[in-house]
Amino acid sequence: MSAFPPAIAVANDTSPVRTKAQRLLPQRLHRFRTLGMGLASFPLAAVFSELGSSWIAWAWMLLICFVWPQLAYVVARRSADPYLAERRNLIVDSAIAGACLPIMHFNLLPSAVLISVTTADKVNSGVRRLWLYSLPGMFMAPILVGALIGFRFDLHSSTFVIACSLPLMIIHVLAVSMNSNRLVRRMQMQNLKLETLSRIDSMTGLLGRSHWESQAESILARSNTAQPGVLMILDIDQFKEINDRFGHATGDDVLCAIADVVRDNLPDGSHAGRWGGDEFVIVMSLDADRAHAVAERIRNAVAALHFPATGDLRCTLSIGLAEAPAGTIDLRSWLELADGALYRAKHGGRNQAVRV
Repeated sequence: MSAFPPAIAVANDTSPVRTKAQRLLPQRLHRFRTLGMGLASFPLAAVFSELGSSWIAWAWMLLICFVWPQLAYVVARRSADPYLAERRNLIVDSAIAGACLPIMHFNLLPSAVLISVTTADKVNSGVRRLWLYSLPGMFMAPILVGALIGFRFDLHSSTFVIACSLPLMIIHVLAVSMNSNRLVRRMQMQNLKLETLSRIDSMTGLLGRSHWESQAESILARSNTAQPGVLMILDIDQFKEINDRFGHATGDDVLCAIADVVRDNLPDGSHAGRWGGDEFVIVMSLDADRAHAVAERIRNAVAALHFPATGDLRCTLSIGLAEAPAGTIDLRSWLELADGALYRAKHGGRNQAVRV
C-alpha cells in the first residue's frame, strides 16, 4: 500500500490531475537539492578525512552529493507523474541522510545538521505531511547501513568538522528562508487581489455589495449626529427588453456605460456600488436637495448615452432616494425607504427621480 494519500483527482482513471505548482515541483526543488547535497559534501569530507574512511565512503559521498541531485531531477522530469516522482525523491533524500550517520560514526554536529536540513527541505517543498512520511526511511536507513558496516560511535566534532558544517547550516537556511519569504510575499499579493475582487464588482468596477453596505452603515451611523445622509437606488428601465432585443453582450455594455456615468458624477465622500443585476446604489453624505440634483444629473447623462453599434438603443433610469430619517434605523429599513421611492418612480412613468 502506498504511503501517500490518494491522488487529488483522476481525469481518465490513469492520469492524476495536477496543478501547475505540483507539475513544477521537480524544477523548484532541483536547485535546493543541488545546493543542499553539494554543501553536505564539506562536513562529510571533513569527517571521512579524520576517520581515514575507505574509498567506498568517498565514492558514496560523490554519488549522493553530486550525482543523485541530477539523477533525481531527470527521473522526475521523465516520469509520467513528475509530482509523485519528486515526492518519492524527497523520501529518498531522507533515507540518504540517515544512511550517512553510521558511515560518519554518528559524528554529532554533521549528523544533526544533515537530519535538520533534510527535514526542512520536506517542509519547504509544500507537500502536506511529507516530513512525516519521510521519517521511516530516515530512521531505518542508519539501522540497515549500521548492521552492514558495523555501529561505531564517535560523537565528538572537531573544530575542522564544525567549520566545514557551517556552510550547510548557514547558506541552506538562508536559501530556504528566502524561498519562504518569496512564497509569503506571493501569497500576500494574491490575498490583496482577492480583497480587491471582494470589494469591487468585476463587470462595472463599482463597489461590491459587502463593501458599499459597510460604507452605507458608516454614513447611516453618522447621520444620527446631525450629519446628512442620502441613499439612492438606480434601476435601468426595461433592462430585460434590452437584453432580449440586443443580446446580453449589449446589456453588459449598458451596465458598464451607466457605471461610468455614475463614477463621473459621484460627489466627494460618496460611494457607489452594484446591487443586483440592473440596479445600482449610491450613498452620499449630502442633504436631500443636493442629492436630488446629483440624481437628476446622472439620469440626464444616462438618457443622453449613445450606443452606435446598436442603432436606436436608448436607456433611461428610474431613481429612488431616501434621506436618513432621524432616530434609530438600520440599513435594511433605509434600503426599503429608497426602494419604495424607486417603486413610485417606476410606476409613475419611469425615467425620473423620486425622493421620500
